[in-house]
Amino acid sequence: MVLKRAAGSVFVLWAAVTLTFFVLRLVPGDPVTTILGGHSAAPSAETVAVVKAQYGLDQPVLVQYVNYLAGVATGNFGTSYVFKVPVLDILGPQILPTFQLAGLALLFAWAIALAFTLLTVGRGRLLDGIGRGVEVLFAALPPFWVGIMLAVVFAVILGWFPVAGDDGFKSLVLPSLALAIPLAGFIAQVTRSSFEEALAQPFILSARARGLSDLAVRLGHALRHAILPGLTLSAWAIGSLVSSAVVAEIIFARPGLGRSLVDAIINRDLPITLAVVFIIAAVYIVVNLLVDVLYRVIDPRIQKGAAA
Repeated sequence: MVLKRAAGSVFVLWAAVTLTFFVLRLVPGDPVTTILGGHSAAPSAETVAVVKAQYGLDQPVLVQYVNYLAGVATGNFGTSYVFKVPVLDILGPQILPTFQLAGLALLFAWAIALAFTLLTVGRGRLLDGIGRGVEVLFAALPPFWVGIMLAVVFAVILGWFPVAGDDGFKSLVLPSLALAIPLAGFIAQVTRSSFEEALAQPFILSARARGLSDLAVRLGHALRHAILPGLTLSAWAIGSLVSSAVVAEIIFARPGLGRSLVDAIINRDLPITLAVVFIIAAVYIVVNLLVDVLYRVIDPRIQKGAAA
């Protein structure tokens, strides 16, 4: 089972890099133009030939592809066309800010989703209706609009948080919430359904019959079974958060992989674009594996079923 999942993960990573590599090669434009400073440059034929040879662009596309895969396997993602330095020198400082942003956004999303679930499910039609309505509203909100509203209210008007920058935890709160609030709506919706089902199970009635309080029943019994669908959604969400972090990074002027990706696409900096795609795909794979482990910890029956 472990070997099968590892092989599947390697295939997904290879497929993501391969698809991106060939799609970028189909985009109109010559990488040499980017390397030499843009369309305003007027290089000689000799200069173009030298640059192509230096970056391996004089070789057939399949040869370039094989060479790129060989480099990635050794941790070499090439040299930036725009900055003329190794890609990892550029992306290295951007990885941690993006991971911090995505990780805190996921924590905020779960905190909001669980709060709505615990406070409204099974509490009567009024509270249940309010909870459902707020969840749908949150899920429909565009992250960029949420980010702008948060910045205006809590940074500009109230002054509780910095407007922009990357200066400690306080500067992370608003951009993280901008990503977390829409995600919380989706997590809360799937958690609500499974939580309602869990509350109707016989083991919940048994727990209540033993004299456990409502809070103990909800936290100790129902919630454990209700969060499994949310965990599956989180595996998808963390990859999405890393890739969509550009919204918060631009609004709040933060460094990160998202801004690097957008700039690389605009400038046709193919090595940086490919490296960011590789990192996002790798994060998605690792998170899925971690979620699979959490599944087995939370519900040991999954492990027994796999063994059977």
